[in-house]
Amino acid sequence: MEKHRMEKKVLGTHARLAALLAAAALANGALLLTSSATADTAQTIQVYKTPTCGCCGQWIDHLREAGFEVEATDMPDLTAFKAMNGVPKRLTSCHTAMVEGYVIEGHVPAADITRLLTERPKIAGLAVPGMPMGSPGMEHPDPSRHEAFEVLAFGGAPGDGEGADEGGAKVFSTHTP
Repeated sequence: MEKHRMEKKVLGTHARLAALLAAAALANGALLLTSSATADTAQTIQVYKTPTCGCCGQWIDHLREAGFEVEATDMPDLTAFKAMNGVPKRLTSCHTAMVEGYVIEGHVPAADITRLLTERPKIAGLAVPGMPMGSPGMEHPDPSRHEAFEVLAFGGAPGDGEGADEGGAKVFSTHTP
């Protein structure tokens, strides 16, 4: 009888230990899944810029503050890279980025990139031509110097979208100071 009680006690201890290990494994798995899901939701934007451009670094900071992962590559000249990725000359700016198959040219706000990745329109990318004062990375200490600017969608299929100009660019969003 004593031997039977002892076996039952040992089995009970083993069962509790097994239950604890299973719970720990499940918690660890849930933690790993949560970490993985968090990592998957932060899109990585690859930014190509010249090493001497300060506003590009500020734009990168803007993207990171918005939750994007950013990898930056310095290049001495971006002209061929922009052409290779279909950026029309009239839409160019100081840096070019790539995210999930889209081209991002210039100081495009993070909110517009998020919208692009949510809606997934059939376009090549977004551009903020030039370097408008007040766009992300181009902020001025005196906000009265900020100007309105447009984010343009480019590279859509012919006849894709009302309001596109001859080069296929159309207004994606407008930002005012």
